[in-house]
Amino acid sequence: MKVHIPTPLRQYAEKQGVVDVPGRTVGEALENLTAQHADLRKQLFTEDGRLRAFVNVYLNDEDIRYLEKENTPVRDDDSLSIVPSIAGGAVEYGWTIDSLVL
Repeated sequence: MKVHIPTPLRQYAEKQGVVDVPGRTVGEALENLTAQHADLRKQLFTEDGRLRAFVNVYLNDEDIRYLEKENTPVRDDDSLSIVPSIAGGAVEYGWTIDSLVL
């Protein structure tokens, strides 16, 4: 299956926007993704192995939180998208939500 990596996280995936990984569930696909790109692990998961609260994962445009979360079954032709949550702004730092490219 294909996993779409957002721009801010591509630096941890050898600058790739899409990575092919095997897996029978969303959890397996993410485990295989972080096995291929170990630096992504701490960006996606907490130390106890749970997805970070600000990391949203969509299977074919469906939020996995409303499916079976990490246990959601996947097929080879499915597409998984990682979407980090963004809130607020930081004008004092010189960037705004409009300046971010995901």
